[in-house]
Formats: sequence, structure tokens, C-alpha cells
Amino acid sequence: MPASLLLDDLAAFAPHAVAVTGDLVNFALPAEFIAARDILHRIGPPGRVSVIPGNHDALVPVPWAQGIGQWAEWMRDDDAGEGFPFVHRRGPAALVGLSTAIPTPPGWAAGRLGAAQLGLLGQRLAALREEGLFRVVLIHHPPCGENRRRGLRDRAALLDVLAREGAELLLHGHSHRPGLVPLPGPGGSPVPAIGVPPALAGAGRHHLSRWHLHRVTPSAGGWWLETLVRGYDPQAQRFATLGEWRLRVAAPVSTAV
Repeated sequence: MPASLLLDDLAAFAPHAVAVTGDLVNFALPAEFIAARDILHRIGPPGRVSVIPGNHDALVPVPWAQGIGQWAEWMRDDDAGEGFPFVHRRGPAALVGLSTAIPTPPGWAAGRLGAAQLGLLGQRLAALREEGLFRVVLIHHPPCGENRRRGLRDRAALLDVLAREGAELLLHGHSHRPGLVPLPGPGGSPVPAIGVPPALAGAGRHHLSRWHLHRVTPSAGGWWLETLVRGYDPQAQRFATLGEWRLRVAAPVSTAV
């Protein structure tokens, strides 16, 4: 499927912010990172697009400058800081970008956050809760639903952070299938974890190319999250609406004592 079909469909909806949750390349070759950077430029400027890496983006060790660093503009923190997690404030929302990308042996596709990133994540989520923002965690490997070879190695630690500090939404890739799973949050309020198939999945895939348009609206005691599902129709050779849903997301629960 040509990338132009996806890019044209995205442009038609003119989203305020775009989140790309990893696997922009296949074999982590230097030329692939440059080609992916060109695609990112076509999607939108760094002020509108947020990117995190996936396991294919770290399939083998690649120097930062020739690899993931090619996309540094789209991963830079609002305060111009480098590294993960980063924070991008977009209207009423704050996107918190994580990296689970690590080199793995052939046949494996696992990910890891690490203690330093998890510690900073807790601090960022707590601070953004005090700002009253709709916190969106971006992660490639989902915190549940994958086996040891493909899953997040420190998933239990991530779930602990989410249960303590909360988030209003978690977006992930990696699974190659659609998913909506409630994760435990503070005070019994669930954190919806949403995944989509690859954005450029073509013929031969069980789930074809898909992307989600999320709309966030404040309401008394929380938020409304409205999601429009756009997917590739091979017969029409274009994207079409596959469905939509609306979720009530509770207001953040303070953990202060």
C-alpha cells in the first residue's frame, strides 16, 4: 500500500497532534532511518508530531546519529531536553513518550524501559496531573498481552507506576492487532490501553493498515474520549471509517497524603 494514501487520509482530518508509536523501519539500516525521517516530515513538523522507537528501530545496535537520532526533532522534550521520557503538551493533552527499544537476539522482539525511565515517568505523570492535563502515555510494547519473547520485560514495574500515578490513556503499537484493554489505575479508575495494527500493513496481513483519530473533551469530573477508526479498504483502494466509540475517562486521582 502506498504511503501517500495514509498521508492523504491523515491530512484530510488535519489532527492537532499525531503520535507515531514505533517500528518506522524494518532492519535498522542507516538508509531506512533517513527514509523514515522523510516520511515524518511529510506527516508534520516536530511541533505537531511525536515519535517513539519500536523494537525494529533497535533491531541491531546503531549509533544514535545514524539511527534513531535522525528523528530527534520529533522526540525532543518541550523544555528542549533529550532522552526519554519526553513530554509534548498539545492543547488539553500531554503526550509522554517512552522508549522500550532494545537490541534482541534473532527471533526475539522484547522490550525494556529500565529503572531510570520508570522513575522519571512517575515524576512526569504526577506533575502533569497537577497541571490538569489529559495524560497520554506513548509506548511501543504494550504492558500486557504478549509472551516472553515479544513482551515488555519490566511490565510489572510499569503497571505499578500507572496504578500509583495514573494516566488518562495509553497508546501502543507492536501487537499488529487492534486492542482496547483497561489497566489498573489509582482509586479503581482504569487506564484505557489502545493499540492499532501497523499504519502501513498491506496485503497478506490479518489486519490491514489502520489509524485512530482521538478527540479529547473536558467534562465535569473527567473527560470524554471519542475515537474514530480509519482503515484501508483494498477494494476501494482508499481509507474508510471502520467504526467509532466514546469512553468516559475519570478525573485524575491525587496520590498526595
